[in-house]
Amino acid sequence: MADNKIYIIDVTNRDGVQTSRLGLAKLQKTILNLYLNGMGIFQSEFGFPATRHETNYLEANLELVEKGLIDSMRLEGWLRALVKDVTLARELVPDLKHINISISTSDQMINGKWQGKYAAADVIQMMVQALEFAKEQGFESIGVNAEDASRTSDENLIAFAEAAREHGAVRLRYCDTLGYNDPFTVYNRIKLISEESGMDMELHCHNDLGMAVACSVAGAKGALDGGVDAYINTTINGMGERAGNADLVATILAIKKSSLFEGNDVLDEGINLMMAWKTAKYAAYAFGVPISKNQVGVGDNAFAHESGIHADGALKDRRNYELYDYEELGRGEPEIIETGRTITTGEYSGIKGFRNVYEKLEIEFQNDEEAREILELVRYANVSTQKPLVEDELLFIAQHPEQARKILTLAPRAAIARKD
Repeated sequence: MADNKIYIIDVTNRDGVQTSRLGLAKLQKTILNLYLNGMGIFQSEFGFPATRHETNYLEANLELVEKGLIDSMRLEGWLRALVKDVTLARELVPDLKHINISISTSDQMINGKWQGKYAAADVIQMMVQALEFAKEQGFESIGVNAEDASRTSDENLIAFAEAAREHGAVRLRYCDTLGYNDPFTVYNRIKLISEESGMDMELHCHNDLGMAVACSVAGAKGALDGGVDAYINTTINGMGERAGNADLVATILAIKKSSLFEGNDVLDEGINLMMAWKTAKYAAYAFGVPISKNQVGVGDNAFAHESGIHADGALKDRRNYELYDYEELGRGEPEIIETGRTITTGEYSGIKGFRNVYEKLEIEFQNDEEAREILELVRYANVSTQKPLVEDELLFIAQHPEQARKILTLAPRAAIARKD
C-alpha cells in the first residue's frame, strides 16, 4: 500500500440528480457543494458543462471558489468523450478547470447501444481524440471514464487505460454501471489494471445488487495494493439511478472503521465526518426522500438499542454494541422544533414576514431597498425549490446575492425555426 491514499469524489450533483422522478434545484446543488467542501471531499462532480441550463449555476459555483467559500474542494464537470461536448463546455463555462470524459467500453454497449458500428479500438480512438482536444483547450485535469467497465474484458480495459495514461489523463474511472461486480472480482480487476497501467483508479459503483459500498471499498483496496491512489465516487444518502450509488457516509465509515484497513491510515486526512449528519439531513430534505431508519450512521436507529442484552451492554460500555460514536458524525445535539407560530418565506411572501425571518437569523439590512432585493431573490428561490427555504439557503442568498441571482436565473435560448 506504501503511501497511497483513498480520496472521495462525490457525484450527487451529477449522478444523484439523475434519480428518476426526483431532482435538485440549482440552489440546492450549491448548498450541497458548500457542505461537501466542509466535509473535506476531494472533488464534487458538480454538473454538466455542456448542458445549457447548468451554465449559470456552474459559473456561480466557480465564483464561490474564487471568493474562498469553496476553499479546498475541486469542482469537476462530466462530459461525453466527444470533441463537440468538450468544445461546448469550454464555450459555456470558460473558467472550468477539471473534467471527466466518458465513453462506453463493453461489448454489450458497443453491440447493444451502438449496434456494432464501432469496435473496441474505435472506442479508444474516440476517447483519445476527445482527451487530446481537452488538453489543447487547457483543462487542468482530465479523468477518463470507462462506462460499463465491469462488463469489459481485462484486455480491452488495460489497453483503454494505457492509452488514457499515454495521452495525459489523470485517472481511469472504472464504472460498474449496472452494479454487476462483486467485491472479490472488483478487487482483483482493479489491482490488475493498476499494476499494468500505473494509473490512479476511480471507482464508480451502482447499487443494483446492494454491493455498491462493498465493491467501492474492495476496489480501492485493489488500487492501493496495485501501487496507485484510489478515488471513490459516492452520492449523499446513496441517491442515483435505479437502486442508487455508493452512499457517502457509509463509504467513509467502511474505510475508517472496518477491519479491511485497520491499522492503516489510508483515507484522505481532509475528511471531516462531523458534517455527515447535517449533510445527509439536508440532502433528504432537498430530494424529498426521508433518511431510512436503518441507514448507516445517520438513520434514526443507527444508535438505537431495544433488546435487553444490547441496551445493558451499550449502557455499560458503548463499544459493546456500537462500532463508532454518534458524536463523530455531528450527531447528539438536541433539535428545537417550533410548535407555536411559525413565519416562513415563500414565493408570495411580504416584507414584514420576510424581515421577521431574517431578524431571527441575525441578518440586518442596510435599508429597505436592500431588504426588498433579497426578498425578491428569496421568492425566486422558493419558485425553484417549491419548499420553504432552510436557514443556510436564506443565509447564502443574503450573504452572496450576486451568485444567488446567477444561480436562480434560467434563460432558455430561442427555439430554432424548423424548415419544412
